[in-house]
Amino acid sequence: MDPVHASIHPEVPGEKTKIGTSLVDTAAAAIQSFGPTKQIHQHLCAFHFYADDMTRQVEAHHYCGHLNDEMRQCLIYDSPNADARLIGLEYIVTEELFLTLPDTEKPLWHSHEYEVKSGVLFLPGVPGPVERKDLEKVAKTYGKTIHFWQVDRGDELPLGLPQVMMALTRDGQLYPSLAKDVESRYGVSFEKERENRAYIQGPVHGIHPKANAAGVGLQTVLREIDCKPSGPEPVHRIFV
Repeated sequence: MDPVHASIHPEVPGEKTKIGTSLVDTAAAAIQSFGPTKQIHQHLCAFHFYADDMTRQVEAHHYCGHLNDEMRQCLIYDSPNADARLIGLEYIVTEELFLTLPDTEKPLWHSHEYEVKSGVLFLPGVPGPVERKDLEKVAKTYGKTIHFWQVDRGDELPLGLPQVMMALTRDGQLYPSLAKDVESRYGVSFEKERENRAYIQGPVHGIHPKANAAGVGLQTVLREIDCKPSGPEPVHRIFV
């Protein structure tokens, strides 16, 4: 079956970058340190689907850095190209940290065991033996992902509510057309990597039953409520 919503690369509205802007950017790049982004050391490619609609599957390029040995934080783009759209964020924690989360929080996080063992999560360009050393750790982790830009439906700008995203957990979920497209572009074989990664183990305690949205759909909803005042005096709404 083909995806209902194909991933596309929408054109962002606006004028082309002017010379003045480029000069400022060049000067800033020579002076400023960019400490947080310099910590990015890894490029992971995988697939996400919307937590309320598995038919909407998106190729997700993660650019990750370690905060420590138990937590990574990743910027997510729709491609590895220079004009890629920053579409979301993912936080990745070890099983030990995940188990400390409140039960109400756990459904927002997804497991990575299937992604790793099936071969669909990979490090583009990294030799298999080196790649698998890190993925042995990733298979035991959980991730929390929010997407802000729904490029799969052709949005030219990041519109709508932030969306909770999930990851693949079993065979038959990923559209074959998406898999073949990525395999062709990156020269990888998910099936071959599945065989190479058969020895990799997932979480020590097994995948937590509340992870992966506890097996149900999750939808982001916006509702209006009274805003709490910041000072001692109540803040009243004014209608004009």
